[in-house]
Amino acid sequence: MHSLFQSRCQDLVSRGPCHASLTCVVAAARAPVTVEAVGFLFSRRWLLFAVTVAVLAYGCWWLGEWQFHRLADRKQDNARTERNLTLPPAPVDDVLAPGRPVAHADEWRRVRATGEYVESKSIVLRYQTRDGASGVDVVTPLQVQGSDALLLVDRGWMATDNAGTADVQAPPVPSGPVTVVGWVRADATGDSTEVTDQSTRAISSEAIGDALDAETYGGFVDLQKQSPVGARPLTTTDLPDLSNGPHFFYGLQWWFFGALAVFGFGYLAFDERRKLRRPGPGAAPAGAPAPQLETSPESGRSGR
Repeated sequence: MHSLFQSRCQDLVSRGPCHASLTCVVAAARAPVTVEAVGFLFSRRWLLFAVTVAVLAYGCWWLGEWQFHRLADRKQDNARTERNLTLPPAPVDDVLAPGRPVAHADEWRRVRATGEYVESKSIVLRYQTRDGASGVDVVTPLQVQGSDALLLVDRGWMATDNAGTADVQAPPVPSGPVTVVGWVRADATGDSTEVTDQSTRAISSEAIGDALDAETYGGFVDLQKQSPVGARPLTTTDLPDLSNGPHFFYGLQWWFFGALAVFGFGYLAFDERRKLRRPGPGAAPAGAPAPQLETSPESGRSGR
C-alpha cells in the first residue's frame, strides 16, 4: 500500500509540482494507520501510564481472587459449623483438655460437663451489646467432676447501666452439682484479654487462669442449657451467621475496577491517536474530493 502511494505521487509530479503536492496531501490523509500513527504510545509519558494501568489492573485482579478465596474459606467454615451444630453433645474431655487450645474443627461443637460452679471466681465480660442495649456477659468457672481443671462457662448476657462496669449483680448460680451443655469457643488473643478486677473485654482461658491462679480447660463454653436451670437464666449467645457474606460481590467489584482501568487506557489512547490524525488549519478534511487545478491560457501557452 505504501509503495503504491509513492508511485502515485511520482506520477503526479510529472503532471506538475503544484497539482502533485495538493493531491498527495489529500491521499496521505486517507492513508491507512501505520506504526508512526501510534508512536506516541512509546513516549515516556504513555509508557509510565501503561505501567501504572497494568499494575492497577493486576492489583484489582489479585484483590478479586483474594475475595473469592475468602468466600471459599467461609463456605468451608460454614459447612463445618453447621455440621458441628447438629452433632449431639459430646463429653467435655473428648473435645477439650486443660492447657490445650481449641482445635479449629471443634469450634461450635456442643459438649456436656457436670460439676459445680465456683461463683466467687466469676469474670465479667465488659462492653457487650444486644440489640443496641449495653450490658455484660457473666463467665463462671465450673469445677468439672473428676478433674482438677476449671471449665470456663459463659452463662450469658445481662443488661447493665454501664457496659464497662465490673461491679454487677449477676443472678446466682444453681447450688450443688449442675450439668451444662454448650458450644465450644476458641480463646481470644491480644490486649483485650487482659483481666483487671475480675473483668475483661475478651475471653482467654490462659489469661483468666493466670488471674484466678487456677488450671483451666483450653477455650471456653457458651452455655446453651443447664440442669437445674437456676433462678433467673441469662440471655444465651447468638448462633453464628452462616451466610456467605459479601465476598462474591466484592470480588466482582475488584475485577470490574481492573477491567475499567484497561478500558479507560484504551479509550484515552484511541482519543490521542484521533487528535494526532486530525488535519491542521487549512488542510483538506478527510473524505473530501481532491482539489482540481485550473489552467490559465497563459500557462497553457507557456507550456506549449
